[in-house]
Amino acid sequence: MKANKKLVTVAAVAAVLVAAPVTALASTSSSGPSAPVVVHVVEHAITDTVQEFHPPNLSLGDTLGWHNPVYDASDTHQVGMDNGYCVRTVATGKTEWECAWTTLLPGGDITVEGPYYDDGTDTTLAITGGTGIYTGATGSMLLHARGNPVGSEYDFVFTLTH
Repeated sequence: MKANKKLVTVAAVAAVLVAAPVTALASTSSSGPSAPVVVHVVEHAITDTVQEFHPPNLSLGDTLGWHNPVYDASDTHQVGMDNGYCVRTVATGKTEWECAWTTLLPGGDITVEGPYYDDGTDTTLAITGGTGIYTGATGSMLLHARGNPVGSEYDFVFTLTH
């Protein structure tokens, strides 16, 4: 991931992004839990910073940290930010990272943990919790590199099952 950020106040976008999850997460029917809720945001990776353990070589234990803006699914309005870190776990061939981060959205935060690959391969991370309207969140998040010219935009597609 690459990184960058700028925070903007959002009322209308927050209503669109958050209103459905609030309703869906809070409701259950007599036949059981509600259907999964999907929250889709786009990260602009503009602050990513890598610290190499044994420069200039890629090494087990290299770290990546960031604090980036996230935008709505149409990538037109900033709706929050994310904040996290990764540790390189494979440094040869297809390099891999193990990551944990929090995406801060109107109404609450969602935390995830899982793999990231330098080559842009899609990965699925586990949703490990949340705050606010996302308290007790479970499910998964698809991480997808959008393929912009500098490789700095990522789709985060959260599928919340609770």
